[in-house]
Amino acid sequence: MRVADYLTEQQVPFQSLTHAPAYCAHRRAKYLHTPGGAVAKAVLLATPTGFVLVVVPATRQVDLSRFPGARLAHADEIVRVFADCEYGAVSPFGNLYGLPTYLDESFTQEMWITVEAGTHTDAVRLSARDFARLAGCERGRFALPNAGPSNPM
Repeated sequence: MRVADYLTEQQVPFQSLTHAPAYCAHRRAKYLHTPGGAVAKAVLLATPTGFVLVVVPATRQVDLSRFPGARLAHADEIVRVFADCEYGAVSPFGNLYGLPTYLDESFTQEMWITVEAGTHTDAVRLSARDFARLAGCERGRFALPNAGPSNPM
């Protein structure tokens, strides 16, 4: 299910955004003229018990120590899990794919965050409160500071 369709169905206020093709959250932030701390990147991890989705700011990287035995999912795993998304795109709503979803606490309830919307050219902006509620996120400290543009985590 596309993110915008899901938000409409759930009657959640959001803003649809279109941008040049962006294959990382840093680029999405640049194209949308949005601070990286307000742009979410969803990272699929393979753990010993299955896949989990971790949502952190574009300016940070996933703290793998919070997920013992976890590794970044391979491209073929991402494509298999998110089969209804554009190749390589990761939906931030892990709940729609049966995935536990973890949201970094740096996204405060009052913030509006921008998330990928199933393609590399579409995004949506919604409140972090609505995102956390809809995605059924566990909130906590899941990110390390200072991820560079070349760091996919």
